[in-house]
Amino acid sequence: MTEWKLLLSILGVFTFLSFQAVGGGPAVLPEMKLTTNDVFHLSSDQFVQAYGLGQLVPGPNMLLVVVLGYRIAGIAGALIALVAFFVPMSIIVMRVGRRLRNLKPSPWKNAVRDGIAPITIGLMAAGAYAMGLSATTTLPTIALALVVIAFMLKTKVNPVWLVLGCAVFGALFLPRT
Repeated sequence: MTEWKLLLSILGVFTFLSFQAVGGGPAVLPEMKLTTNDVFHLSSDQFVQAYGLGQLVPGPNMLLVVVLGYRIAGIAGALIALVAFFVPMSIIVMRVGRRLRNLKPSPWKNAVRDGIAPITIGLMAAGAYAMGLSATTTLPTIALALVVIAFMLKTKVNPVWLVLGCAVFGALFLPRT
């Protein structure tokens, strides 16, 4: 694939994913994983690594698209993925938000808001499930996931420390892929 075709493909894929991100970026993770694998041939391991790195940087957790774009086509791919994923839906949300703010309270408005909430939770759960399946492929990674879940449920430790701890554990004890 030529450089321009690759960059246009990144633009199309991440714009399309942007429109699917109802309820936030994590809701689109399963589709993003499948699409980046099918179109750009990124492995599950590469996707999980990009996701982990995206969680460490300050800002929205979906900055993972920058890492994915970079893996696919360098700096140009990172910039295009960033713009394609965040700009289209940001414009739509701003316009819809202005309209909703000006609407009088109505049963329809409340019904839509109340109906979207469970859909969003389901999509986010699907994203967590997809990432969990991709990241827990060996006995050590399953054990590590269970330890992290226990820590999150029993303590108030900041998740950043858990992510960093898992990164250190992985670097020291897990085989390189």
